Amino acid sequence: MSKNPITKLSGLAIVTGGSSGIGLELAKRAAADGCDLILVARGDLTAAAAACRAIGAPSVEAVSADLATPDGIEAVMQAVRDRPVAALFANAGTGKGGVFLDEEWEEIEHIIDTNVTGTVQLVHRIGQRMRARNEGRILVTGSIVGDMPGAFNLAYNSTKSFLNDFCAGLAEELRDTAIAITCLLPGATDTPFFVKGDMEDSIVGLMPKADPARVARDGYGALLRGETMIVSGFMNKVMFHFADLLPGEFVAEMHRVMTRPDHTRKGAASA
Repeated sequence: MSKNPITKLSGLAIVTGGSSGIGLELAKRAAADGCDLILVARGDLTAAAAACRAIGAPSVEAVSADLATPDGIEAVMQAVRDRPVAALFANAGTGKGGVFLDEEWEEIEHIIDTNVTGTVQLVHRIGQRMRARNEGRILVTGSIVGDMPGAFNLAYNSTKSFLNDFCAGLAEELRDTAIAITCLLPGATDTPFFVKGDMEDSIVGLMPKADPARVARDGYGALLRGETMIVSGFMNKVMFHFADLLPGEFVAEMHRVMTRPDHTRKGAASA
């Protein structure tokens, strides 16, 4: 489903997870369209903000916030104040590779609170304002692994499954409005995710990955066209659709092979 296609964005855009990777590339595209930006991340946003200003953003506000916490959400809303938001890029996400039962609960909780609770709360609060104006666009970064039982990356995959379905359902609820909801489904992308998630020694951590600029281009274009869901990359489209057709146990086994930690392999790769 698509609705209300436009050729470019204008106005205020919020980009979470905007310090690097897909989020930074989405921010650059909004900057090139001349949007005012609010960049949100837990890490340092100095370089990202400077890059967006250089590209053409009239104003860039950097908000250092942990969106897994209520204080983080409030920091974003305080930055927005009463300004209308043209686009929300809900891209912030985190993950951790390894054996689920060996992980610390605090790490699992932070993944869920960042990927699901924080994302959904921000979409809810900004979405209410958009509905009051009957105008706005929201892009949520899901993943093709949302359709794959996620051995050795279980919390992450499960949160992305939620987000994929959440976006489809929200788009249906808003079908009679002028608000567009887009879910971007990338595969493995060349971002800091695999280092931060301790997954460099898995097959998926070592394999070639998609360019985040290309993934952002696909997602940004889909948002402008008002498409509900976009899988970035031909092979990712194949994997995503086959995951729907194949038995869940078989997909889980394939995922296990790709994400299983192998510290022997990690040592060889770094030698």
